[in-house]
Amino acid sequence: MGNIATQTPMVVGATTWTEDWAQYGQCRDANPDALFVQGAAQQEAKQLCVGCPVIAECLADAMDNQMEFGVWGGLTERERRALLKRRPDIRSWRAVFTDARVREQSRAS
Repeated sequence: MGNIATQTPMVVGATTWTEDWAQYGQCRDANPDALFVQGAAQQEAKQLCVGCPVIAECLADAMDNQMEFGVWGGLTERERRALLKRRPDIRSWRAVFTDARVREQSRAS
């Protein structure tokens, strides 16, 4: 059993990471097939990610594991491939997003 910060994203501070993010995603009760669509339907699927409390965790997981299909973290497979191509130097997207949270928290304080 993890600590409260990894179990309850509503309590999670901006500088922590939700390990078991999938259970907190806005898509958790959605039909999984709705996120694995093609063409224009992907733009509709991405709307499910808007305002998701674990969007960064989802995207980092997809980027770090090079998920080829579906909408993850608000990006389509094409958008993720383009981002990977633009930033081949990044070894850990989780680290990038965690660092960004720390910087944002510092500015907000």
